[in-house]
Amino acid sequence: MGRAEAVAGRLAVVADPVGSGGRLRAVAEDGTAAGPELVVPDLAAEVARREAAEGPRWVWVATDETYPWLLDRGAPRLARCHDMKLVESLLLGQEGRHGRPRSLGAAWARLDGRPEPEDAPEPGTDDQPVLFTADRHRLPPDVDPLTALIAVHAAQQRRIAGGERPDRMRLLCAAESAGALAAVEMGRDGLPWSAAVHDELLTGLLGPRPSPGARPALLGDLARRIQDCLGHPVNPDSPAQMLPAFARAGVHLRSTRSYELRGVDHPAAALLLRYKELSRIHTAHGWAWRETWVRDGRFRPEYVVGGVVSGRWATRGGGALQIPRPLRAAVVADPGHRLVVADAGQLEPRVLAAMSGDAGLARAAGDGDLYAALARDAFAGDRPRAKVGLLAAMYGQTSGEASQLLAVMRRRFPTALALVESAARTGEAGGTVRSQLGRTSPAPSADRFLDETADPGDGASPDRRAARSWGRFTRNFVIQASAADWALAMLAALRRRLTAIGPEPRLVFFQHDEVIVHTPVHLATAVEAAVTAAGDEARRLVFGATAVSFPLETHAVECYLDAK
Repeated sequence: MGRAEAVAGRLAVVADPVGSGGRLRAVAEDGTAAGPELVVPDLAAEVARREAAEGPRWVWVATDETYPWLLDRGAPRLARCHDMKLVESLLLGQEGRHGRPRSLGAAWARLDGRPEPEDAPEPGTDDQPVLFTADRHRLPPDVDPLTALIAVHAAQQRRIAGGERPDRMRLLCAAESAGALAAVEMGRDGLPWSAAVHDELLTGLLGPRPSPGARPALLGDLARRIQDCLGHPVNPDSPAQMLPAFARAGVHLRSTRSYELRGVDHPAAALLLRYKELSRIHTAHGWAWRETWVRDGRFRPEYVVGGVVSGRWATRGGGALQIPRPLRAAVVADPGHRLVVADAGQLEPRVLAAMSGDAGLARAAGDGDLYAALARDAFAGDRPRAKVGLLAAMYGQTSGEASQLLAVMRRRFPTALALVESAARTGEAGGTVRSQLGRTSPAPSADRFLDETADPGDGASPDRRAARSWGRFTRNFVIQASAADWALAMLAALRRRLTAIGPEPRLVFFQHDEVIVHTPVHLATAVEAAVTAAGDEARRLVFGATAVSFPLETHAVECYLDAK
């Protein structure tokens, strides 16, 4: 047995750009090479053998490149990996270098201070498989990809160890990488989607399917009614036409955004709101969308792990994270199956309680309805005011009643308020803040975060307004990013527990604080128990010995709409 086979901890892997072969090399926990390089003609088969025998942590450049390639060639689902590209992003953020290129070639160049090549554009849905995109890794032609991968991985291990909280960053890197495995699997499995129900819903909302380029009947009717109300031919899709039309009717608007239209007392405003709502459904989740994104009865989005600076995921098209409530009726389990839908209610307030260690807020977040408990403790039983007060604390709202309620929060829960207000001051001063596990906010950008809604008459200079806006961003970043830490840890724990149940329960959807598992009916109870256990495991991993609970409300349903 060669040394590479004897070492079970980590295996670096590079697939051949053509064919089914590849190369492996064992690496030690510090990331350095720990054995000879092995060249194998059937990489997927070798990965399958070693996964069963050793269960290593697979080290590769990018999960969204290598993992689909392996699965396509018969490899099993893998338990663990180290995604160099995602880890590089986390470490660049930790080091105050947000936005720097994160390809293998860029990371390799930084090892010796060489110029960094720019990252290749991210692939679109119709592009060729990413593994075969020319020069995607941006390595010089004379540099071996496996050698570069091992060198960069070793440097990443040193950077993790040299950070302020290496234990937390190590956990974050593992969770981010596990999330990448889940993202690939969910995209392949897809969310069950009934074309028949979708057709029925769209027809009921919009009218019969129109010919390409034409408006659906109901949108056309609304457009005509809007024109009749305003007395001029207008295109409801064009703000450049709608704003002057409203002005001629005596209604002066800054934009045609929905929040502004809701405050307008004119019949055309209500009609335009309805038009915009239905137009979004037609554009984002209509018939053309289904032809692009739904195949074989499954909606197959492309998740982008860490696509938002806070660590929340994004999608590369498809709108998976914004499925309109009415269309959730099209998400229907297969016969003999159920959708176990789990939602972490009031997640961000609970994160604030756990992070800050505020005893009073932790008691309110012990279990049950946090806002109701908060109302009993500090707001004379008034739940709506308690909710406004807590949201004002997290988001920095000071207008109207929020200012008074924030003062109550500051008196009753000083430790919690101290945490978010310290984060806000750091942001206002141009600093960065970190999540519970160490994800770092980007550096300030006044032009990007200038608060355009602030009253110019408040006397604040543009620079001061920008600083305050950035402070609100960092104030919420520590909470939202720490919530993303918990969600990633929960997802990784749930994925592992579902594997232990068997091959059939499959994660099919994830967004921020919600997951959906598609499972045979007889396993639904076990899946619900796995969800609960995963949430509690994530609480312990991310926040340690806290009294704050993170309950996941689960519903085993045939249709997604029935879970809400």
